Amino acid sequence: MKKKILFVVTSHDKKGNTGEDTGYYLGEVSHPWEVLHKAGYEIDFVSPKGGTPPVDGFDLKDPVNKEFWENKEYKNKIDHSLQPSQVNPNHYSAIFYAGGHGAMWDFADNTELADIASKVYENGGIVAAVCHGPAGLVNIKLNNGKYLVDGKKINAFTNEEEAEVQLTNVVPFLLEDQLKERGAQFEKSERWQNHVVSDHRVITGQNPQSAKSVGEAILKELNQ
Repeated sequence: MKKKILFVVTSHDKKGNTGEDTGYYLGEVSHPWEVLHKAGYEIDFVSPKGGTPPVDGFDLKDPVNKEFWENKEYKNKIDHSLQPSQVNPNHYSAIFYAGGHGAMWDFADNTELADIASKVYENGGIVAAVCHGPAGLVNIKLNNGKYLVDGKKINAFTNEEEAEVQLTNVVPFLLEDQLKERGAQFEKSERWQNHVVSDHRVITGQNPQSAKSVGEAILKELNQ
């Protein structure tokens, strides 16, 4: 099987009714991409609506962001992201949900994406996410009827971090609370610290600062 990883990015471009733009957070795509791409993995992109997803955190002073953005092949791939119906889960050894606030609006209730992720996992693959990306994990159920995160050590963008960016009352739910409700053993560090948890092929990172480390944790798990 070709070494392939599926990156999930949001199609949602507004923070609630604030009028502020959002989308996938560029560094949360580029930093894991760099680690996995250099290790020889091919990466595909899927978004709830397919096509060109909105981008946030657009900082080309970050050399890794710049490298990703100027890579013609991958810029073309992300700008023509697949629709969930076009994805065959059997082709991927891992699925990774990138963050960006948009994910809070269109990841959790997307049953097609949840189905893809559960199949990747049941096939022995890895499910990973960073920052707001774990919104995609809250409703994934396995064949045994249990939630994927139930009983596993998980982290994600914390209530404290959401409060600091003043979006506690804007996001449709608080990610930390929702994951705990699903049975996750939620772990966290202080705000904006790199924190990654790996538990039974589920890898989660707390915030943008954790993005590269999530990529490294995925690679380590793939190499085992």
